[in-house]
Amino acid sequence: MYTRHIFTLLVDALADTPVVLLNGARQTGKSTLAQSLAASNAYRYLTLDDRVVLAAAKDDPAGFVAGLSGAVILDEVQRAPEIFLPIKAEVDRDRKPGRFLLTGSANVLLLPRIADSLAGRMEILSLWPLSSAEIAGSPFFNRADWLFDGEIQAWAIPACEREQLVMTLLSGGFPEAAGRSSQRRRAAWFESYLQAILQRDVRDLANLEQLTEIPNLLQLLAARSAGLLNFAEVSRTSRLSQTTLKRYFTMLETLFLVVRLPSWERNQGKRMVKAPKVFLPDSGLLAHLSGLPQDTLVAGSGLPGGLVETYVLGELLKHLSFSESGLTLYHYRTQTNIEIDFILENRLGKLTGIEVKASSSVDGKDFKALRHLKETEPQSFQRGIVLYAGREVVAFGADMFAVPLSVWWASQ
Repeated sequence: MYTRHIFTLLVDALADTPVVLLNGARQTGKSTLAQSLAASNAYRYLTLDDRVVLAAAKDDPAGFVAGLSGAVILDEVQRAPEIFLPIKAEVDRDRKPGRFLLTGSANVLLLPRIADSLAGRMEILSLWPLSSAEIAGSPFFNRADWLFDGEIQAWAIPACEREQLVMTLLSGGFPEAAGRSSQRRRAAWFESYLQAILQRDVRDLANLEQLTEIPNLLQLLAARSAGLLNFAEVSRTSRLSQTTLKRYFTMLETLFLVVRLPSWERNQGKRMVKAPKVFLPDSGLLAHLSGLPQDTLVAGSGLPGGLVETYVLGELLKHLSFSESGLTLYHYRTQTNIEIDFILENRLGKLTGIEVKASSSVDGKDFKALRHLKETEPQSFQRGIVLYAGREVVAFGADMFAVPLSVWWASQ
């Protein structure tokens, strides 16, 4: 079993908050983490994937919650949103910390009826697929915080070897997929995973009987991962009306299958592109939907830039889920086509820009957009990072660094 870096935050939250929700896509390890907690902390574990438990929760939500004594773990709570108001009433009667640990495979922040019912009573933690550091068994260490303002040259990061990078990109972070050594077996798992989501979660959330449009839409979005989200263009390509397209897109967001990354904008004098970027947050799932062959990637001379950028997005999201710096993630693009893949901003408005390069070499031109950010935001700019498939941490000035992509799985 993998050691999850968010575990300490989960224990801390249960120590002072009545309701804690562990939120994330199916098969990221929420149930495993919850059951390990139940075994060591005298929690009663119930899952709403059990038909009997689900029926009880739906038929009489108030009676179901009232009958739960002691500390309880309720798994897959999005299947019975009716229980959230009774949980609120129960917590208002007794605000003892750690009474309810909930897990959900749908993003409650996109389900207002659920999120609003427990406002001020519930802490939400995100469990993304495994990070590369968790897969490697690396000790707890937040790489997003380190990239933001850590001692860059104090860590001897090993070289980013091409074969390991390719395997990391293709495996992704879902525990079952990451544990399979052959591309054929990973493909079988990804196909089963998508079918299970379509047959169960999509129907539960949207009451859709006609599901053929959803796989096609996911395929189209995979081809655009790491690009700007243009609903008009996707609508034309998919032959879906924009109203239907946006409804389907929100549903895919709710299931953590796609992520919308907002653009950074603070300086009103700048002419910024306001469109968000769209990502499939797991590189393994993206590679599967894109049909990228392992042998060709290992033997080839380049790597798909969108796949590598998607991988970095996923790693950033995983580390931001337990960041101590309170970082927020954006992308940056001006209307004159100066773009930076990622911007990390802390609560004080300090900025670190991150560019992603799929190549094994970097030169001064790769820092052009980062230098633009430094010149236009001199009071806020902290540093610029170029993550690349190379061998060394190299300084390109006092606050500009090239860092190997192996930073995500290296031991600290």
